[in-house]
Amino acid sequence: MKHTLKYFFSIWLLMSLFLAQAQDTIPTKTSSPRTKIEGEIPEAPKQASAKPLEATKTDTIIPVKKDRYGLRVGVDLYKLTRGLYDSNYKGIELVGDYRLTKKYYLAAELGSEDKTTEDDRLNTTTKGTYIKAGFDYNAYENWLDMENIISIGLRGGFSTFSQELNSYKTYNPYPYWGEMPWKPSGETFSGLTASWLEVVAGVKVKIVNNLFVGFSLRMNVLITDKKPSDNFENLYIPGFNRTYAGNFGAGFNYTVTYFVPLYKKTVKPKNK
Repeated sequence: MKHTLKYFFSIWLLMSLFLAQAQDTIPTKTSSPRTKIEGEIPEAPKQASAKPLEATKTDTIIPVKKDRYGLRVGVDLYKLTRGLYDSNYKGIELVGDYRLTKKYYLAAELGSEDKTTEDDRLNTTTKGTYIKAGFDYNAYENWLDMENIISIGLRGGFSTFSQELNSYKTYNPYPYWGEMPWKPSGETFSGLTASWLEVVAGVKVKIVNNLFVGFSLRMNVLITDKKPSDNFENLYIPGFNRTYAGNFGAGFNYTVTYFVPLYKKTVKPKNK
């Protein structure tokens, strides 16, 4: 009996130790799946995905453009060389312009002419001086340092001159015996004047630094004209050229000019 109790007591003790060991090894449930550790930095809440960044515009260095302003002076080669092949003509014309703004130029021409004109019944010699002044508008958009000009402009012209009647032919309404012969005269009419308006279209191109060549066409309309006499009209007016159909005239010139720069202005870029 004594040995039986001892046996049951030993089994009970072993089972108690086994149950205690098993209870220590079973994990206990917690309210949170993750245990907070002291000193740990909490994660920032996730935000909505940001919009893709726009492409960064790269700055480009644009060269500074400066326009030159100054005086351009020269001569009309057509009038200067015409006397070499036309014995009835002597003349010279000085031309010039001044750049007032980016597009507008003040312009002027000053000259003198000695021209002998022969009509059907009159042979006259005109001598005088003239001046024309106005403006040109440059319609050409230059690149970088180009300074070419495609312009249209307006001039007001004024001339003082004299007319000499070299010879004349009397009109014969009945030319049965032929035309009347030329009669010498030599009569001179001084103190004559004329004024006109002139529309000019031209081109100037820079061929080397500061040197330009140009060409222009001109249409004239006469405003005032002091005639020598009732029977004698002005066939040629210095600066206006030959008179056609009464009050209208036309002309052209071919110039070589030199530009004298005085100052520069920075060109402001256009806003796109």
